[in-house]
Amino acid sequence: MDSNSLKHFFHIGYHGYHYRGWQRQDGIITVQEVIETSLSKILKRPVTIYGCGRTDARVSANQYFFHIEEKLELDYDLAFRLNKVLPDDIAVFDILPMANDCHARYDAEQRTYDYFIHTYKDPFLSKTSSFYQMERLDIPKMRMAVELLTKYNEYYGFCRSPEKNESTICNVSSAKFFVDSSGDKYRFQVTANRFLKSMIRILVGKILEIGRGEFSLEEFESCFIDRRTPSTIIPAHPQGLYLSKVTYPYLDLKPRKEFSGIMQDRSDEIWVEV
Repeated sequence: MDSNSLKHFFHIGYHGYHYRGWQRQDGIITVQEVIETSLSKILKRPVTIYGCGRTDARVSANQYFFHIEEKLELDYDLAFRLNKVLPDDIAVFDILPMANDCHARYDAEQRTYDYFIHTYKDPFLSKTSSFYQMERLDIPKMRMAVELLTKYNEYYGFCRSPEKNESTICNVSSAKFFVDSSGDKYRFQVTANRFLKSMIRILVGKILEIGRGEFSLEEFESCFIDRRTPSTIIPAHPQGLYLSKVTYPYLDLKPRKEFSGIMQDRSDEIWVEV
């Protein structure tokens, strides 16, 4: 089939530290705005792109997809040209011809997020991981809290403005907690069919409180059972969060782990699940 007759998905990654999130907003710099401006310059016409989801300010994406509605006549290497124009913290990996009825956001069936923490001050990690100076965390209780994420699917208490959502049901298929070989870095990984606004950061914030003994495991579980919001919500820092995998029924690409310095190809070898 002629690829010019198809819709195209753009497979990208970005470091979100210098952006106010994915979605275009008036008067502030966002990832969507930068890409739309760059594409419009190359294609010499206004371009609107449709992303696979929203990420908050300073949140990164190790794997992200967007599409544009209009047809592309690709008689040149658009990925090469776009990468030349885009800033260094946004990269285009692939441009993929897809069927016309495919949609980058609505067709995504699973998304995986990773959240990284380091517990010592390190200037080389400050923009890729979240710094929390912590000692004597109750790791077994934190692990038990993570295990609860797959037990329940009502996340009303773990999002911003839950009343604005038609549903706060999220089906979490996998939740893991890792410690690195040195014992001073932590990694949370969650896969679900959907996520609510700031849900991962709120959950990580509460799990850290459990580890410090400031919030009980019973209180945490009751938020799921009773569909209630904790009395205080302090989301974890945004720069440790990565959208790391997006899966479609017709597309399942391996993430480009080398995009983030803390997620090198060999990084899985240093993480131990607890």
